[in-house]
Amino acid sequence: MDYDPVKEPLGRLFNRHKLLRRLFYLLLNILLLRSWHVRKALKRLAPRLPSPASILDAGMGFGQYSWWMARKFKRSGITAADIKSEQVADCNRFFAAAGVAERVQAIEADLVTWKSSGSYDLILCVDVMEHIEEDRTVFASFFTMMNPGGYLVISTPSDRGGSDVHSAADSSFIGEHVRNGYGREEITEKLTDAGFDSVSVEYTYGTPGSIAWRLSMKYPVTMLSTSKLFFILLPFYYLAVMPFVLLLNTADLCMRHKEGTGLLVIARKSR
Repeated sequence: MDYDPVKEPLGRLFNRHKLLRRLFYLLLNILLLRSWHVRKALKRLAPRLPSPASILDAGMGFGQYSWWMARKFKRSGITAADIKSEQVADCNRFFAAAGVAERVQAIEADLVTWKSSGSYDLILCVDVMEHIEEDRTVFASFFTMMNPGGYLVISTPSDRGGSDVHSAADSSFIGEHVRNGYGREEITEKLTDAGFDSVSVEYTYGTPGSIAWRLSMKYPVTMLSTSKLFFILLPFYYLAVMPFVLLLNTADLCMRHKEGTGLLVIARKSR
């Protein structure tokens, strides 16, 4: 199935006021386990970054990570890039209304062809690379536009059940994906080939995280794609499942996984 027909009405609903947008970001940070892992990684990297830092949110989506980083890295400048002009316009309106437009700017850019004039100390790329066929081109661009000593943080599905693909007979749950997931060796090789000389890859979405994903994302999105009437039932559904989702997310965050359906990648450009 395609996520966009479900995501776009939600975006329009929460764009009506800046307080609704902030509530939307809060809900995404609670529901999406990838956000838990990404924010943990960014907090761990924070002491190693210059202050102020120059940050790129590559494929910002709704802009929730740019907003979080704007509050975490208060002196830093953030460029939020996305290929969708509507997302860019929505984010810039929110950043202006929230009073952070001087430090946070959304721009329209195709990561495959974009040649940034900036130099970044941190590049964040969450749930983007599984949508891009020309991944080696993008990794090479990230390396080129990064300052020496900078870090690249990637969250993406793994080849161990990412995109809900568990066998050769399965198809991706997300129609917009061009690949089902990365292997640890594959993404390490591609980033090393791009020039990064330190690459760490950890599994996320182990057993507890995979169960939480089904409860918090797969089942609701499947229902919403069937009928928009499920929007009415959605708050009651989440009230019932959220205690279990929070416990499962916490367990996944605290555990080290031998396998998982997600990958968290941290790469460094030493020079």
